[in-house]
Amino acid sequence: MDIDDIDDILASIDPENSSDTELDHQQLTRFWVAERAVSDLLPWPGPLMDRLMERVSKQIELIEDLTASSFDTSNNQNAMLNLKLSILQTDLSRTQYLIRSLLRQRLAKLTRYSMHYLILISPPSQHPSQSSSSQQQTRPEDTIPDPFSSSSPESDDFSPLSPKEAEFLHAHQTLLASHYGSSFLGSFPPQLRRLDDNAGGTSMVQAPDSKQVVFIRCLAEEVTVVIPADDAIGVEHYGTTMRIGEVWVARWEGVKRAWERGEVEIL
Repeated sequence: MDIDDIDDILASIDPENSSDTELDHQQLTRFWVAERAVSDLLPWPGPLMDRLMERVSKQIELIEDLTASSFDTSNNQNAMLNLKLSILQTDLSRTQYLIRSLLRQRLAKLTRYSMHYLILISPPSQHPSQSSSSQQQTRPEDTIPDPFSSSSPESDDFSPLSPKEAEFLHAHQTLLASHYGSSFLGSFPPQLRRLDDNAGGTSMVQAPDSKQVVFIRCLAEEVTVVIPADDAIGVEHYGTTMRIGEVWVARWEGVKRAWERGEVEIL
């Protein structure tokens, strides 16, 4: 039984929400594939995940109610009820698998590039100064910016992270810095205890590789691959143009904006 069969059977069970459910599953699957394929942490799909988690909660309650009522039915009714339960449990299992796999992939990126994303979501005023490190910064955890210290209206925007991911990231990096400090960094000179040091032109902060290649399918009539500006090339320049339906291998940095606009799909 493939996904299309499950969707058809679910539509017969709950025809009112079948179209919305199928669309959300397609969006979740596409986002899961994209998250696994790129090195960056993609923007958290808040509305989509809220709908999915609410639907999962309702589906669990429905399965529990049907299971409880199966003891009070006849054999014929019980057979139909068991079939419905099997279908609902299969649909619930595939949704839970996608959500768990997606969250594990995002947590792996957060822990690998923790300092990079913590600096990204924190206000500039919360980034400890490099020049005062030898006088003021005596512990590695003192170099950890706090994304929750700002009182501005934009302080709740932690894109591309969700608020829960931002909380996890700050707690994780603070504990890690404290562990490093007690293990070995505490014996270093104060100016060498920073976790965001960039002295000598070499940064201690590891960032995702935006030049990683991805497989993409063009969904718009035309999509131009854009190479952003860097240190070697001062301005961005345009590469070749994709046509609708074409499948290419391209650098993620060249098609990231097109993916955000929904013009390409990551395979």
